[in-house]
Amino acid sequence: MKSNPHFYLEMDTSWTLFLDRDGVINVRPMNDYVKSWEEFQFLPGCLEAMYLMTPLFYKIVVVTNQQGIGKGVMTDRGLAHIHNEMLASIEQAHGQIDAIYYAPQMAWEDSPYRKPNPGMAHQAKADFPYIDFSKSIMVGDTESDFKFAQNTGMYFVWCNEEAPPRLIKDTIDLQVSNLLEFARLISKKVI
Repeated sequence: MKSNPHFYLEMDTSWTLFLDRDGVINVRPMNDYVKSWEEFQFLPGCLEAMYLMTPLFYKIVVVTNQQGIGKGVMTDRGLAHIHNEMLASIEQAHGQIDAIYYAPQMAWEDSPYRKPNPGMAHQAKADFPYIDFSKSIMVGDTESDFKFAQNTGMYFVWCNEEAPPRLIKDTIDLQVSNLLEFARLISKKVI
C-alpha cells in the first residue's frame, strides 16, 4: 500500500475514483440486500458529495458485490432498475457516475470479479484505458474493499463511522466518517 497519507495533495483531475455502493453511497441493510428502489436510501450528504466530486476526477466508477443475485433474492434486471434510479438521482443533483460494475457471484465461488479480487477494476480499465491504478482511489467501508485496493495498487479511503479493523488501520491512506467528509477534504486540495 502507498505510504503517503496525504495522497490528495498529489491529486489532479486525471485521477479515478472507485466507490463501493452499500455503506458508502447508500444505507447498508442489516443482514439483507437492497432488492428494490423503494429499499434504497442514500446516506446523508451523499448527493452533495457526488456534486462536489464530479469535476475533480477523470472517472467515477462504482464497484459492488451483489451476491443477492447469486442467492436468487434479486435479479440482474432489478439491480439495473435500482442503479438507473440511483444514477438519475445523482444526475439531478448535478453529480455523475461514469460506470457501475457488479459481481453477482457468491462469496464461495471466488470469482475474479468479486471484491477483493480485482476483476471489476480491470473491467473499468478495459472500458476506460486512461485509468491508472496508481492514480486511483478506492473508497469503501469493508476489509474486502481495502484488499481490493491493495490488489490493484490503489489508494484506500476507509469511509465508515466505525473504526477500521485493527489489522488494516495502520495501512489505510485516509479515514473519513462519510463520503461528504471525503468530498469536502479533496475539493479543497484538487486544482
